[in-house]
Amino acid sequence: MIFGKKDHLVGLDIGSSFIKVAELKITGKGHVLHKFGMARIAVGTIVEGRIVDMEGLANDIRTLFKSQKIREKNVAISTGGHSVVIKTINTLTRPEKELQDTIYSEAEQYIPYDIDDVNIDYQILGESEFSPDQMNVLLVAVKKDIVTEYIDLIHMAGLNPRIIDVDTFSLQNAYEMLPYESQEKIILLVDVGASKTSLNILKANTSLMMRDTVSGTNQILEEISSQFDVTIEEAELAINGEINDIISQEKIQEISLKMAQSWCSEICEVVNTYQSGVNDEDVENVVLSGGGVFVEGFKDSLLSELEADVSIINPFEGFIVNEKKFPDSFITKAGPLAPIAIGLALRRIDDK
Repeated sequence: MIFGKKDHLVGLDIGSSFIKVAELKITGKGHVLHKFGMARIAVGTIVEGRIVDMEGLANDIRTLFKSQKIREKNVAISTGGHSVVIKTINTLTRPEKELQDTIYSEAEQYIPYDIDDVNIDYQILGESEFSPDQMNVLLVAVKKDIVTEYIDLIHMAGLNPRIIDVDTFSLQNAYEMLPYESQEKIILLVDVGASKTSLNILKANTSLMMRDTVSGTNQILEEISSQFDVTIEEAELAINGEINDIISQEKIQEISLKMAQSWCSEICEVVNTYQSGVNDEDVENVVLSGGGVFVEGFKDSLLSELEADVSIINPFEGFIVNEKKFPDSFITKAGPLAPIAIGLALRRIDDK
């Protein structure tokens, strides 16, 4: 096994409801799921992507690493939401050594922040479909203060942040490991988290369109809190069936379905935007992840609205899994929540 290599990283997915950690081994037979665990964090710890309780969250991370007996200190983390801007732009074909200056000079028109306030990276996607003299470039910009905030958090937790990725790319990394991953079909990856939804349309491992929205499962909590004049914490307990004297399960299901249909409308809008462009291929498969997959009616709403197959991701299918250590009941519960952590664990220290 190549577990002891110096480029080994632990994937740490810091969500606004859960933190997830994953560690992999690479053997002659393939990738092995070595460690995976997750822990709920207190409501309000992270708000709109910003860390409100730095010390509390750092302690949660330390506790999770200790509970999973993870000794490796080098981690890969990711960020997303409105602090990240991802755009595919067209520019004149030129040598890569000249491209950086061009990208930085052109980036300002695509980024809604002061150019001095963001870190910029890019990847060449290939020749433009519009002209052989142009090429497509994937532009990524992340606000510097967000990066600094998360680096400080990781250091406070006693870890070393070696890679900061983007949630959407990490999910794609995990998807590409699946044995049924298709190179030919147009795939839509949808991750509905607590405070944001990420969408990524792919073909042959190349992103054709990406979108982030502010929709997420927190909307259900907020709606229950507003309608019944209860705290977010009480709304969460009601959803989990831990208290029954505030709101009926029927009303919870009604509110949840309303939100799921709203998410569905946003997703369909992105699909329609893609398919109404210059593209002559339709989205054929939709792969769901995130806590939103557990909301009753969400998958069925998508199936009724889209002419595509809709499935829920199991990122562990691409790995060798010890069934005694990770039983089916755990896989079913953790699978939809795991892909970003898994995608981060696949990274290596020297990756671009």
